[in-house]
Amino acid sequence: MIDAVLREDIIALAHGAAGAILAVYGKDFGVERKSDASPLTEADLTSHLHIMDGLSRLTPDIPVLSEEAEQKVPPDIRRSWPRLWIVDPLDGTREFVKRNGEFSVNIALVEHGVAVYGVIQAPVSGVLWHGGPGAGAFRRESVEASDRAIAVRNALAPLRVAASRSHRDGRSEAFIEAMRAHAGDVEQLNLGSSLKFCRLAEGGLDMYPRFGPTCEWDTAAGQAILEGAGGQVVDPRGRPLRYNVRDTLLNGDFIAMGDFTQPWKAWADAAQEVAPRDR
Repeated sequence: MIDAVLREDIIALAHGAAGAILAVYGKDFGVERKSDASPLTEADLTSHLHIMDGLSRLTPDIPVLSEEAEQKVPPDIRRSWPRLWIVDPLDGTREFVKRNGEFSVNIALVEHGVAVYGVIQAPVSGVLWHGGPGAGAFRRESVEASDRAIAVRNALAPLRVAASRSHRDGRSEAFIEAMRAHAGDVEQLNLGSSLKFCRLAEGGLDMYPRFGPTCEWDTAAGQAILEGAGGQVVDPRGRPLRYNVRDTLLNGDFIAMGDFTQPWKAWADAAQEVAPRDR
């Protein structure tokens, strides 16, 4: 965990990164393509440099794993780190390019594989969420605002499920159809980036199923906040997501949820039955 002073320093760092992103957002910008064909902008790199500089000053003894790091650390070295920061300087670059506002700054502290604290900053709205398991979860409306405690909701009809705005697949659709068969009316919300975790944490959603690859920096901060609010993020077998414990930095399939008394396992099983060609 982190103390109150470092917590406020990390929150200030996220706000600063958001300001750097908005400076690019407000002008014409180019878009490059990385080796995996995902987009990269000046805002990604500016935010990355801002966060890396800040973390090197605040916690020089804790290594950082950032999406935009030029040199990737060999797995055997990074897996030896008991603590690390996992950072996505601009989560939702596709949404940034579309200028729809659904992107964020993600900073997470991981200890022995567990995301113990996370910050998610939404640059356009100025809202920030932070928290971690055992520490609670909070929403802060602006730089000057005070924290407001948030919590997941007990599932109510209609159930609300999040779907990725830019990444859709047959298994996610099968999961949602299984929800609908069980609960009747299901309200589906299309959202970008890790803001889905924040909506879950504050009781605005019930489920977020994701079948398909994500990276650890896409989920670590969101998982910490959601677990602080009383929710959980698990794979289809019910095992919580863990970080920096594998050679790959790709997550497997997962279901993020607020009320885990719902029959999510049956819905996940229905999704797994979708034929590979439909995935």
